[in-house]
Order: sequence, then C-alpha cells, then structure tokens
Amino acid sequence: MTKARLTDSDPSPGEIDSRSAPDQNSSMNQPVIKPEIGHYRRHLLVCTGTRCTRDGQSQLLFDSLGDKFKAAGLHEGAMRVKRSRVSCFAACKGGPILCVQPDGVWYYNVTPENMDRIVDRHLVNGQVVEDLVFHRGPACGVPEGNGDAG
Repeated sequence: MTKARLTDSDPSPGEIDSRSAPDQNSSMNQPVIKPEIGHYRRHLLVCTGTRCTRDGQSQLLFDSLGDKFKAAGLHEGAMRVKRSRVSCFAACKGGPILCVQPDGVWYYNVTPENMDRIVDRHLVNGQVVEDLVFHRGPACGVPEGNGDAG
C-alpha cells in the first residue's frame, strides 16, 4: 500500500486548503435578499427525470406548457399557473408524472393529449381528471392512510 506524500503545496494537518475551500468572505459579507414570487393560483410540478419517461417526453411536455397556459389564459392574472421542473418524484415508469399544488393531485401517463385534458378540466375548470390520478396528497381532504386513488 502506497502512502500519499505531502508536498510543499499541500496543507499540513489542521490547516485549511484554500485551493478547495469556498471564498468565505465573498458570500458571508453580502446580505441575503428575500426572494419574491408573483401571485399564482396553482403550481404544476413536472418530473423531467430521465427514468420517468423515454426520449425526453417529460421535458418536451414541460416545454409545451407555456403555450398551453397562454392559450387557456393561465399565464397571468388570478388564474395564473406556475410551473417547475422536478428531477425525481420516485414514481418512475408511470410518467410523465406531474403534481398539481396546492390541490395535492398527482397525475401519471401525462401524454400531450392527457395534458390538454388536465389543463381544460382541472386547471381551468377545477375538476380533477380522475382516470389519470394515481395519488392524492393531504391537501385533498382524504383521510390519512387513504391517499391512493386506486
């Protein structure tokens, strides 16, 4: 077994190696600014992880949402829907997967056609698309232990 040798440029035990340590003065001296997010009615979380779908289907779905929201009037005002990418929901193989918050409704198999149904029925008219639901979170008023839709 070979022991690693310390060179003149290596720190001695107990010293901090400034080559790999972050510049502590640069971020510590600057104030943290409280972020602001504009008003939105719902937040759509879309899994774009590579294990959720094949051929980047989830990313394509996410990319299409801006136009779908504009067409449905969901891009501004009181009905605004915010969208975010998520790398993994740990519900692989059923994708594309998305979650509508604060409703706590989880959809699977969100093809472009199914996304159109979700936009029209759920996001615009407030009616859950039951045949695409695979889980309901606590915001749905479902008693604990009965969160699964099927």
